[in-house]
Amino acid sequence: MGLIHIELFATLDLVGQAPGGPDEDPEGFPFGGWQAPLLDEVAEAQVGAAYEGTDALLLGRRTYDIFAAYWPHQEGGPDDGIARLFNRVPKYVASRGRPDLSWAGSAQLGPDLAGAVRGIRDRHEQVKVVGSLDLVQTLLREKLFDRLDLWVHPVVLGVGKKVFDGGAVPTNVTLLEPPAASPKGTVYLRYGLAAGTPGTGDMSAPDRGAAP
Repeated sequence: MGLIHIELFATLDLVGQAPGGPDEDPEGFPFGGWQAPLLDEVAEAQVGAAYEGTDALLLGRRTYDIFAAYWPHQEGGPDDGIARLFNRVPKYVASRGRPDLSWAGSAQLGPDLAGAVRGIRDRHEQVKVVGSLDLVQTLLREKLFDRLDLWVHPVVLGVGKKVFDGGAVPTNVTLLEPPAASPKGTVYLRYGLAAGTPGTGDMSAPDRGAAP
């Protein structure tokens, strides 16, 4: 069985909406492209390494449309490596509508999203979910993920769609490696899904904070 990896860029107040550009999300969000001023070589290398080994993409409709309009035209450019990877691997789209699936290797998931995601996990070793906040919230709620890579950027927006808006249930995760900060202050956190639900404790007890 393969692994479902969620790759997310978020602000300090965990807004994940439209990091990539001003036109990424046409819903009146005033900070589209907030990530661009905070990128540096370290963070870019972390993102590139996170995509290594990808053999399928799992995307929401809006992210898919953005990617389909962009990545097929980027081979030979500065993002050639990621472009070739994304263009080569299968793309699975979660949508209730009828997306244009002209990007080579694309397929729409059926109405049973949970069953479809489990099927993808059975067919592929490394499945990456990029952006796609609505889809991510469903995966979080159903615990249909294995890894969560989160880049927390040093900026507070105060508005926008958040990573965990309406899509979280009590869940344990485990830190897979020490946090890594980039020169501009972005912190890279890698978590794995862990068993059970959050425990509670008494701060005055010798074993305070321990799970029951």
